[in-house]
Amino acid sequence: MGIPFKQALKVGVYVFRQKMKEKKRYPLVLMLEPLFRCNLECVGCGKIQKPNEILQQNLSVKQCLDAAHECGAPVVSIAGGEPLMHPNIVEIVEGLIAQGRYIYLCTNALLLEDYLDKLPVSPQLVLSIHLDGLEEEHDRIAAKAGTFKIAVEAIKKAKARGFRVTSNSTFFEGSTVDMAEEFLDFLKPLGVDAMTVASGFSYPDAPDQEHFFGRDKTREFFRELIERGKSKGKHWDFNHSPLYLEFLQGKKEYDCTPWGNPNYSVLGWQKPCYLLDEGYAKTFAELLETTDWENYGHRNNEKCKDCTAHCGYEATAVADSTSSIGGMLSSAKALF
Repeated sequence: MGIPFKQALKVGVYVFRQKMKEKKRYPLVLMLEPLFRCNLECVGCGKIQKPNEILQQNLSVKQCLDAAHECGAPVVSIAGGEPLMHPNIVEIVEGLIAQGRYIYLCTNALLLEDYLDKLPVSPQLVLSIHLDGLEEEHDRIAAKAGTFKIAVEAIKKAKARGFRVTSNSTFFEGSTVDMAEEFLDFLKPLGVDAMTVASGFSYPDAPDQEHFFGRDKTREFFRELIERGKSKGKHWDFNHSPLYLEFLQGKKEYDCTPWGNPNYSVLGWQKPCYLLDEGYAKTFAELLETTDWENYGHRNNEKCKDCTAHCGYEATAVADSTSSIGGMLSSAKALF
């Protein structure tokens, strides 16, 4: 099961309540970046390109918990940078659990073994491990030899301790369906609870602009990959809603809803989304009120034309799945 029943139920009830209140825009997942520092320099990451004075900053525990409370999203994805480099990451996680949030702690796992006795083993906490392919491909993208082996060993040790673990993978130009199939088959016996997959998006801050799929290539790639898995009777548990997976394959057409996954960092609330940097708001309410949302999305903005990222489209898919009996039945079938 990709997403646990209690988590899916909480998100479903939350979305239903927003619709009952007739809210047009509401958050689903808070993308929380308590720092931008990292111990890797991955080729597709633009976060570590920030100036040194910004890279040295941390959000406080209070700022993180206040942002989650202000935003109100039922799920928090803690990213960065490398979150385990934050001196108070354990307190942040514990505080978010106390608020009742479901948390995805995104990490490259280089420091994870040191935290397995410190982080709480909780159904509300998921360790989301960065793996962008098998050893040669992952180490190339991470720009450091040995990172794949460390991450794989960390997954095994985390599972042995009782943590819920997901993989977090981005496929770049040069990745083939054969490579992706072999990679997903490798993850299955490791015992990962679910797999998060994405196509690399050439957002402006990324240092390497030449190795990203376009929108058409993304759909072709995932359609072939998922249909091949089904034809061979393989069962890969994806950490996505079923309708988002249909979108990723080009079977559904959606518009982006970037307010569904707002980003908060040491710079404030980022406009309009995690991937585009078009200014910052001081509060979540200001973000909603002052961002010109109609200027974004693949139909309206050249910068967005190739984006299929879950930070923009997963919330759209979740809203669609609760908008009709058919959508709810499709989601329930995938869940069980």
